Amino acid sequence: MSCNWGTELWDQFDNLEKHTSWGIDFLERYTKFVKERADIELSYAKQIRSLSKKYHPKRSREDESRYTWCLSFAATLQQLNELAVQREELAENLNSQIACELTRYTQELKTERKTHFQDGRRAQQHIESSWKQLESSKRRFERDCKEAERAQHVSDRIDLDSKTDGEKRCSLKARQTAQQKQQAAEESRKDYVTSLNQFNQDQHQHYHTLVPVIYQRIQDMEERRIERIGEAMRSSAEAERKVLPVVRRCLDAMMDAAESIQPRKDTRQVVEVYKSGFDPPGDVEFEDYSATMRRSISESSYLDNRTEGRRHSRKLWPFLRKNKLLTLLSSPRQPPPPPPTSPSPGGVVNSPQSPPPASREPIAQRLNDLMTSGSRTRKQCLRSLKRGGSSPADCSHLPPEQRRKKLQSRINSMNQEIQREREQRDALLKMREVYERSPQMGDASSLEPRLEEVKQNLMRLEEELRRNQVWLSDADSRLCDHSSSRQNNSTATTPGSSSLKHLDNRSPASRESPDGSYTEDHSAELHFKSRSSEFDDDFDDEEPLPSIGTCKSLYPFQGQNEGTLSMVEGELLSVVEEDKGDGWTRVRRNLEEEGYVPTSYIKVFLDSSAKGFVHSSRLV
Repeated sequence: MSCNWGTELWDQFDNLEKHTSWGIDFLERYTKFVKERADIELSYAKQIRSLSKKYHPKRSREDESRYTWCLSFAATLQQLNELAVQREELAENLNSQIACELTRYTQELKTERKTHFQDGRRAQQHIESSWKQLESSKRRFERDCKEAERAQHVSDRIDLDSKTDGEKRCSLKARQTAQQKQQAAEESRKDYVTSLNQFNQDQHQHYHTLVPVIYQRIQDMEERRIERIGEAMRSSAEAERKVLPVVRRCLDAMMDAAESIQPRKDTRQVVEVYKSGFDPPGDVEFEDYSATMRRSISESSYLDNRTEGRRHSRKLWPFLRKNKLLTLLSSPRQPPPPPPTSPSPGGVVNSPQSPPPASREPIAQRLNDLMTSGSRTRKQCLRSLKRGGSSPADCSHLPPEQRRKKLQSRINSMNQEIQREREQRDALLKMREVYERSPQMGDASSLEPRLEEVKQNLMRLEEELRRNQVWLSDADSRLCDHSSSRQNNSTATTPGSSSLKHLDNRSPASRESPDGSYTEDHSAELHFKSRSSEFDDDFDDEEPLPSIGTCKSLYPFQGQNEGTLSMVEGELLSVVEEDKGDGWTRVRRNLEEEGYVPTSYIKVFLDSSAKGFVHSSRLV
């Protein structure tokens, strides 16, 4: 059905003006809607990106790269970040392709509408002006006709009443006036007819030519506006549909990440990460205390009972008495407590703060050094156990399985570094060849320092790689020996049958050091076992530290830390070693009880001859 505003709405100029104004307002509202939606999409994308970044695993957390559930969550966060990228792209398309274009089109539409309605108003003003001219000529024609009729009526009345010459002259004058009025009326009629014809012509042109053309243009403008709104809606839906395949792929990737979680693999990974390679503890062996009875001895009988103490010590850890080893392995790691009262006793050094504890070197490494050193060096090794140290380069402080994994990871990293250095060396060599063939491109000698540096790095890395490979092969061989030993022990013994066996047949887990730490590995344990008797003789043959004086306890002290000795107020003890500046003094109660007490808790009476003997013995 054809529809033409020019013919159907020829008299609705004002309503058309209101309708088109409302249409432009609707276009502006829709443009604002698109902008706000783009802002919402952009804000949503920023929040999603921030959420993904907040929960993304940190690089320092290596544990999260080992387990499938952590990797799945990281993949989900990555896909969520990709979704945020797609939302940002959608917001960009809504802003650039739709909102900006609609804003520009709205300005053009306002200008076009203003032009069309200005033309309509001019046409309406023209027809109104023509109508006013017609009305004016019509009123003038009406007035002239009435005046001519009145003049004719006056002339006829005078003609009937004229008898004298004077009256005849008046009649003649009235007749002339009537004729003039008739001529004026005739001219007014002609003007009226002309104005009427002109108005009819203008009116026909206005309603059949000008108005249809102007209204048709307004109609076309309105149709283009509506069509543009439809195109904007389609473009908005198309922009969102364009990101749907990527969104679908992201969701599929999230599903794949969730399905890739493998609980059994993760539990196996826990074993790989935390497995130490040690055996479970063996049966607790029987210790016969009825053979040797502990008894209290005085300072004078100390040397006479050394043989009995040595015999008792052989029932403890393979090569040393337990209390003495604990005293040597660990000194009090904290500063001594302040005395109960503020004034310090006379002749007693105030308790200074002990130095901060250093990082401790593994006991197994120290014991290896101890077993492979001479008799004089062993005392230094034992004393160094309580001073601490850094971790060894061969990772021998780690359990066997963890040591192997650490060395393997280090070797892989070194191989990558060596590959990078070789690639850099090859590139420098090629560049030097190019410079030698074409000197104008650069100086070949300028590359020599860098080449030398790369070669030095390669030599250093290859040396470190060889050293770590030796350590790794040693760790693998020890693991194999340890596994075969475990199988032999498991087939040769039954549970509970090893509780009364000799100390040399104990399982590796039962051969613990007094502080609860394991030896480094199976070969080290065998090494300790083979040299235990030799070390016992060397260490026990050494003269114990003699007493250099006596001391009296001023306050009671509860020795809670390992290596300390409890005492009561007023107790007399023998001084074995002076305060070295850390606030602790080494004392002895009897053959088996020896340890450290706070210097500020005792009053020391040093023997000058004994002190000189101790000083001279330390210089040897």
